[in-house]
Amino acid sequence: EGELGRGSIGTTKKGIGPAYSSKASRSGLRVHHLYHFEEFERRLRTIVEARHKRYGDFEYDVEAELQRYRQLADRLRPFVIDSVEYLHKELAGGKRILVEGANALMLDIDFGTYPYVTSSNTGIGGVCTGLGIPPSKIGEVIGVAKAYTTRVGGGPFPSELTDDVGQKLRDVGAEYGVTTGRPRRCGWLDLVVLRYSNMINGYTSINLTKLDVLDVFDTIKVAVSYTINGKEVTSFPASLEDLETATVNYVSLPGWKENISKCRSFDELPENCKAYVRFIERDLGVPVKWIGVGAGREEMIAM
Repeated sequence: EGELGRGSIGTTKKGIGPAYSSKASRSGLRVHHLYHFEEFERRLRTIVEARHKRYGDFEYDVEAELQRYRQLADRLRPFVIDSVEYLHKELAGGKRILVEGANALMLDIDFGTYPYVTSSNTGIGGVCTGLGIPPSKIGEVIGVAKAYTTRVGGGPFPSELTDDVGQKLRDVGAEYGVTTGRPRRCGWLDLVVLRYSNMINGYTSINLTKLDVLDVFDTIKVAVSYTINGKEVTSFPASLEDLETATVNYVSLPGWKENISKCRSFDELPENCKAYVRFIERDLGVPVKWIGVGAGREEMIAM
C-alpha cells in the first residue's frame, strides 16, 4: 500500500493480503502445522527470510514469536477439529447451518472491482471453498443490502455522492468503518450493482437494511443503468476504465418524509416508502422479506 502511494487500494493494513499471498504461493502456515512444531518452525523461518528479501530489514523477533505460538498451540488444541467432517455430520443429522458473509460481492477477488477488492471470495462461492460445503447443500441465500450504497477504501463508485446529500447519508446512517473508523463513501442505491450481485449469488430473498436513513429526503434517486461510450449499459462492466467514464442514469422517486422507526409491519409504512421497496423487488425479481427501520434489534419488519 505504501509503494502504491496515491494509487493505493485502501486496505485495512491488517495483513490480509500477505496472508492470502502465502496461501496462493503454497508457503503459508496452517493450524495443523502447530501440532508438528518442527515443520511450523521451519516454515515460519522461511517466510520471515522471504519477507526480509522483499521488504528489506525490519524488526521481528522470530524466537519470541515461536515461543508465543508454542503457548498458543496448547491453548487452541481443545478447539481444533476436522471442520469438514464436523459440518457434514451435522448436515447428515438434519441440522441447519447459518453462514454469514463478511464483505459485499464488489470486494470479491474474482468478481469485484479488481484490484480494489479483498483477497478472498466474498460471494456465495466462498461458502463452498471456505467451508467445504457442496453447492447442492446450499438452500436459502439471503442478500443483505442497504437502502442506499456505501463503500470503504478506493475503487470506482458510480453513484457516489460527494456533496451535502452524501454527507447527510453518512451522518444519518453513521457510516464510519468499524475496523478503521474511516468515513464510508455514500451514494444512492445502485441497482446495476445489485443486479450483478444477484446474478452471481442467486438470492432467494433480500434483507433491506437502513431504510429509515432515507426518511429525511424529499426525493430519492435510484441508479438503474450506466451510459458508457454513448451506449446504455444495464450490467456491471469488467473494465474499470470504462466504469470511470460512465454516466449514471437515475430514476427519481418521491420521499416519504416520515419517521418509520416505529413501524413493525409493511402496511404501516408510508405509501411512498412501500413504493420504493416494491420498485427494488420488481427490478431484481427477488422478494424483500425483511426491512430494517432502525438500529435496534427489534426495529425490523418481517414480510
